[in-house]
Amino acid sequence: MSVLDIFCVNRIFVAINLHYNYKFNFMKLVASSFCALAALFVACSTPNKSATTDYTQYVNPFIGTDFTGNTYPGAQVPFGMVQLSPDNGLPGWDRIAGYYYPDSTIAGFSHTHLSGTGAGDLYDISFMPVTLPYKEAEEPLGIHSKFSHDNESAYAGYYQVLLTDYNINVELTATERCGVQRYTFPKAESAIILNLSKAMNWDATQDSHIEVVDSVTIQGYRYSDGWARNQKIYFRTRFSRPFDKMTIDTTAIVKEGKQIGTGYIARFDYPTSEGEQITLVTAISGTSMEGAAKNLQAEAPNNDFDTYLAQAKDMWNKELAKIQIETTNEDDKVVFYTALYHSMLAPTIYNDVDGAYYGPDKQVHQADGWTNYSTFSLWDTYRAAHPLFTYTQPERTNDMIKSFLAFYEQNGRLPVWNFYGSETDMMIGYHAVPVIVDAYLKGIGDFDAEKALEACVATANLDHYRGIGLYKEKGYIPYNIKDEYNTENWSLSKTLEYTFDDFCIAEMAKKMGKEDIAKEFYTRAGYYKNVYNPATSFMQPRDDKGNFIANFKADEYTPHICESNGWQYFWSAQHDIKGLIDLVGGKERFEQKLDSMFTFHPTDKDELPIFSTGMIGQYAHGNEPSHHVSYLFNAVNQPAKTQKYVAEIMHNLYTNTPAGLCGNEDCGQMSAWYVFSAMGFYPVNPVSGMYELGTPLFPKTELHLANGKTFTVIAKGVSRENIYIQSVKLNGQPYDKSYITHEQIMSGATLELEMGSTPGTAWY
Repeated sequence: MSVLDIFCVNRIFVAINLHYNYKFNFMKLVASSFCALAALFVACSTPNKSATTDYTQYVNPFIGTDFTGNTYPGAQVPFGMVQLSPDNGLPGWDRIAGYYYPDSTIAGFSHTHLSGTGAGDLYDISFMPVTLPYKEAEEPLGIHSKFSHDNESAYAGYYQVLLTDYNINVELTATERCGVQRYTFPKAESAIILNLSKAMNWDATQDSHIEVVDSVTIQGYRYSDGWARNQKIYFRTRFSRPFDKMTIDTTAIVKEGKQIGTGYIARFDYPTSEGEQITLVTAISGTSMEGAAKNLQAEAPNNDFDTYLAQAKDMWNKELAKIQIETTNEDDKVVFYTALYHSMLAPTIYNDVDGAYYGPDKQVHQADGWTNYSTFSLWDTYRAAHPLFTYTQPERTNDMIKSFLAFYEQNGRLPVWNFYGSETDMMIGYHAVPVIVDAYLKGIGDFDAEKALEACVATANLDHYRGIGLYKEKGYIPYNIKDEYNTENWSLSKTLEYTFDDFCIAEMAKKMGKEDIAKEFYTRAGYYKNVYNPATSFMQPRDDKGNFIANFKADEYTPHICESNGWQYFWSAQHDIKGLIDLVGGKERFEQKLDSMFTFHPTDKDELPIFSTGMIGQYAHGNEPSHHVSYLFNAVNQPAKTQKYVAEIMHNLYTNTPAGLCGNEDCGQMSAWYVFSAMGFYPVNPVSGMYELGTPLFPKTELHLANGKTFTVIAKGVSRENIYIQSVKLNGQPYDKSYITHEQIMSGATLELEMGSTPGTAWY
């Protein structure tokens, strides 16, 4: 069976099963055919992994494209600079990633997207194949086609759709810096349209350019402004066949009554025969058209779509095989490997093949011997995604920290939420710090630790930035003093976020023998206690005189708490759970408060904000501040309650459907929570080197480590009913801790759990 035949089988069975019961059962029917190609697609560098398993077929990129996931289904390689994906053509919060599963139109295939961020930007370098006459609606939809999910399919590194109005089949794959599109045309007068003036959501074109290099090659750029300020994307595109005619249309881009640039739209005409295929290969760059040309030549020098698809599958198989699971539940397998896949869509590579990249100082810099990364959703990803990378991507982790330090040198502080050489200042805290500290404490990489600590301390002492000066002066950020730097108040949340980051700095300084710095930041790490109100037993905003805000209700959403309420942010002292327990009066009271967190349900009259999804009582799994809370029962000797809620979250809030994520994916954090939890443990305090035990999802999980060892979790008797741990052994010996350690994982230990259907006693 040819690769093309297999793709056809793939599409036929996807047509049967896609929609909301997307089951991937077709895999069983074509498994023998895929096995014949496995040797071409599976990388074999990781010890002990199966050489015949094609993990890409267990990835369902449609998970999260409905409801609030805000994911995209298109083609990308791990951490790739290109995210080539369809755009429905309409703006709106549901279409932040360009694509929304309930929609029925496609208006282009663009090369850059954000995975589940809740903020709309990118959609750069958008191509659309058509037959003449094409369908065009008023802007913003413009030129478009209807499509059906019956004629759409995707897996890791591949996307396919039939444009119904033109009978054109579109296939997408990618390299790290190039997008590869293959269009199969009917017999018709056909055309390919490149729209550089198209803009959606927060993104707006500021200027653009197209020029012809030769009969099959064009190049140009698109400058835009939006969430990423003054973003610049350069490109070079090679067509597999010379275009018969090229037509340029331009639109003046006007701002405040003055033309600031030009929006280019190009049409490339082709008379096509039935079944004729035209392949487009587009390289992008953040530095120059010359940089894009270098990327194109280095990564995609020919037009062989199948070769690049095989390479993309190979890259994904290498990464996905780092965690092997055993299960007979196909849906659970798809959800797990899709989560692992989603965890590797960001951060993204952001330099040319020669190391050149565009910095936040608007200058071109050189990454010498390392790879520069961008797209850091740190308020989210410091919690689980980056801790996961310390096991699955230690080399990339090293480069990500070098990227932070370069950003610090060029921008004066560590990034908060940066991408494409721009600091968006989205969200709060200085959460590059825990990523740096976690890697340092684990001995990962060769980054400059002295420079890293300097960057952490300097960022934490920017008195003019987001209330840090007041925080240092008063031990909290007053809610009644306006922050001139940002429009959001979020005073309570800022205080709590800073205390965690300060604890991380103290831990790094302590290990480096810098006692003065450690002492200062350990003191600051305790400031969370300054916003605890014993009268209400909640963290509560205070004014500049020290008075707690009046009429505080913990279940209300206020401007003083970031995307959450008082219930959800109460637990944001991950670095000092013992201190938090003492604050409320001991373990019994703490357990009662935890119980209430999961059982105090909103009423039908409560209007919940868009980020409060995945609700269990006041617990909101759809947003990150809640993510560690279900594991806190371990701290009060009630591990069965942790197991109960973790199992409920995994089974009910992650499903193999387009609506299978209960909240924004947030560049991998939502999925990284699942990957850790399905393995049976989670980093409550991401820099502690300790991972609280929950309840494994699979009978056997193997985590293949970069040191050549394998950490194994065996859960005997586990099932949907048998979620409770009855006993624990580590390397065959009874184990008496609620957590496992980084050292135990890296040693290649075996964790054995006996599971049952009724709560067991605490084994620790």
